[in-house]
Amino acid sequence: MASAAPSKTAKKHHARLNNPFPRAVPAAAIRNGDAAPRLSFAPASKLAHAHDFPVGTRFRLRWDPFPGGQVSLSRVPSCGGAARRAMWESVPGVAFLSAASAATEADECRGSFALRDGRARLVPHRQHVDKIRAFYRCDAEAGADLLRGAAFQASDATRFPVLVITGLLSAKQSSSAPCSCCGLRSGGRRARGAAGRPALSARYWILLEEKTDTQVAFSVKIGDYQWTCAHADPARSPPATATTTTTTTPRIHRPSLRLRLSARVQRPTSKKMRLVPSREETSPLLPPEPERAEARPEEFNRVFLTYASSRDERFYGFGEQFSRVEFKGKRVPVLVQEQGIGRGDQPITFAANLVSYRSGGNWSTTYAPSPFYMTSKMRSLYLEGYDYSIFDLTKPDRVQIQIYGNSVQGRILDGDSPTQLLISYTESTGRPPVLPRWITSGAVVGMQGGTDTVRRVWKQLQDYDVPVSAFWLQDWVGQRKTAIGSQLWWNWEVDDAHYHGWKDLVGDLRRSGIRTMIYCNPCLVPMHQKPNTKRHLFEEAKKLGILVKDEAGEPYMMPNTAFDVAMLDFTNPEAHAWFKKILRGMVDDGVSGWMADFGEGLPLDARMHSGEDPVAAHNRYPELWARVNREFADEWRAGSVAATAEEAGGEDGLVFFVRSGFRESSRWAMLFWEGDQMVSWQANDGIKSSVVGLLSGGLSGFPLNHSDAGGYCTVDLPFLRYRRGEELLLRWMEVNAFTVVFRTHEGNKPASNCQFYSNSRTLAHFARCAKLYKAWEFYRDELVREAAAAGLPVARHLFLHYPADERVQALTYQQFLVGTEMLVVPVLDKGRSAVTAYFPASAGAWRHVWTGAGYGAGVQGGFEAEVQAPVGYPAVFVKAGSPVGERFISNLRDLKVL
Repeated sequence: MASAAPSKTAKKHHARLNNPFPRAVPAAAIRNGDAAPRLSFAPASKLAHAHDFPVGTRFRLRWDPFPGGQVSLSRVPSCGGAARRAMWESVPGVAFLSAASAATEADECRGSFALRDGRARLVPHRQHVDKIRAFYRCDAEAGADLLRGAAFQASDATRFPVLVITGLLSAKQSSSAPCSCCGLRSGGRRARGAAGRPALSARYWILLEEKTDTQVAFSVKIGDYQWTCAHADPARSPPATATTTTTTTPRIHRPSLRLRLSARVQRPTSKKMRLVPSREETSPLLPPEPERAEARPEEFNRVFLTYASSRDERFYGFGEQFSRVEFKGKRVPVLVQEQGIGRGDQPITFAANLVSYRSGGNWSTTYAPSPFYMTSKMRSLYLEGYDYSIFDLTKPDRVQIQIYGNSVQGRILDGDSPTQLLISYTESTGRPPVLPRWITSGAVVGMQGGTDTVRRVWKQLQDYDVPVSAFWLQDWVGQRKTAIGSQLWWNWEVDDAHYHGWKDLVGDLRRSGIRTMIYCNPCLVPMHQKPNTKRHLFEEAKKLGILVKDEAGEPYMMPNTAFDVAMLDFTNPEAHAWFKKILRGMVDDGVSGWMADFGEGLPLDARMHSGEDPVAAHNRYPELWARVNREFADEWRAGSVAATAEEAGGEDGLVFFVRSGFRESSRWAMLFWEGDQMVSWQANDGIKSSVVGLLSGGLSGFPLNHSDAGGYCTVDLPFLRYRRGEELLLRWMEVNAFTVVFRTHEGNKPASNCQFYSNSRTLAHFARCAKLYKAWEFYRDELVREAAAAGLPVARHLFLHYPADERVQALTYQQFLVGTEMLVVPVLDKGRSAVTAYFPASAGAWRHVWTGAGYGAGVQGGFEAEVQAPVGYPAVFVKAGSPVGERFISNLRDLKVL
């Protein structure tokens, strides 16, 4: 793999004001519509005729030479059945594989990242297909060279036949430059004396293999380039074997052009890095300079996959996204990072970018992306590995994926519905475990302030008869004041001064059936400023050598708001073992769960214990962070006396929840939360974005998710105020009463925000929403088990069950399903007391929970209706005649909510 590791990092500490309008998502090094590489094949070969090639026993690849060559993958039709639609197909006459070499610049500031490509080099203009061949187990040995080139290794589980496509990627020859090998100019005229430029070519191998009944794995490998005669037969050189070609270096003058760096003044704590060794830039087709021939030749470090789409095809997925649910027409980067403050909502994004480089984020920034999508045409694909990638959906007739590496692995999925595709996807990438029943039995109360404050609010909750499952006390480690508000001491031990009688508090809550949850993250800070510190975890980790290191081999200190932090290096097994002991100490004190915060900020020039490429490690780190927490929770369950109780009824067990993630995070994370939304009504970062994140994450294999009720990010300055008002808090509670976990948060500036305990109205409304949440506990338990078994989310975008409805395809935050039996249409705009509900075609009749009114009976097609939704009565519907709906309404009556 061609490494993207940076060779140089410069920390800048100049002006404190930044460009408030930073560049948007970067363009790809090769644009998919500008002089797209062409597809070719030998007209005299077997490829001159259409042919079907088997891929396993359930799939087939069809080659069609007209017009210009095309491949398409589909499921084999059942006996006597109609031909199946294509799961994947190339654009006729257009190369479906290309490559390049490009230098990349990266800017980094406090968990926000931006990558930009320089001019692409070594860019092929043509993909030539030499051979397509299916290999059965009996003839795999005869095709060993070809299979070895494709990096194929057979096992007992291999589903033969496997398919290999091989050929050449070739660079365009200048029309005026004669070839040094034969002296011919373009068009066949012989040049007189002048030596010309050679042509670039590289052998590629594409392997297709049936992995499951619904998945075809693909892998792409590209050999080293070589410079050959521009007029040689591309079908004959280089050979289609595993032999790596040798780079030859003719003595050719090349212009001395250097990559132009950005003229932007670097800002405080911003780091600029080159992700490939710095070299002089040259023409895309020129080889390395002769005098440097002894150096390692430049490698391809970009792979491009281009294939067909249609103008009306809609794309869903790409992880937990906060501004969009559907992505046709967009260029989607897949890079873990802070979601940003504002993300395009103004004026907060302007202000955040101004004071901290790129901290405002944009529509695409997210803690938990994933290189996965499904479409309205029931096509789905995901990439394996952790390389940075960009999915370019800006052209109406095609998709282009740019991968920052020199090989690609992934899978193409087959299914007739979104639920089938999601089940197939999560079968490979992982699903969460069944949550212990205690965390979904009532409200999780987010509190700060110390023992006396917790006991006082607990008494208030008892007075209002609020069903409570846990107190989440994030400030258990103590607090310090910073520029952004109250923040925690990142040293994972209880602060006995702040929480005097900690064990008594935990024990009293537990005896009342209430658990205690706390907070931690994978970072540590020096603790010399805190007087009552018992253990200095940063110093311990530094001494053990288990912290992420910088280029000098020292702990990498990263700016985070008002202080610097170091990250644990979980590629080091010793870091795993050490942190599990920290978690053991927390649990031994009676803690039942915790927020496992952060994980998205690994620097792109870090030095890891594993030695792996830090850009790929950056995307993998959230999974490593979730894994160490999950392993401890599973080990505790297996080794404790509570294991028997959990097996009996699922009542016990530990729970942690994360915000950062990647493709396989659900294999390790027990529960997600959506991170730090603004306390705002705005679309890109606030109550609306919390619904978008919930639904997009559910479409991407993150089935158990929730947000902070009321939001988190608060700004309280004389010239800029984002403070949580009462109405926003009440409406956010109504939304979260229908998510898998109902949890509050005071925000980063509690005194500036309305809280659930602020007055009698907020306390009464909190009690009402907690009982709403309690009333569907029976159904929630069923849905949590379905998430663990099939990967289907608790809160669902309607596309999962009504994919053919075009109105449904365009929905974002307006409404959502809970399972299949409940429909929620929340109020997400200030001052509104009614909503417009949409009832999809073929959904049947729905019953309004509060009035009993029916909607949809006897109506053909989808339709809208305006529904009253005053505070305390969110627009909630159940399917008419549904046992789930009948029981939910009965429980509401028993709880005196209805």
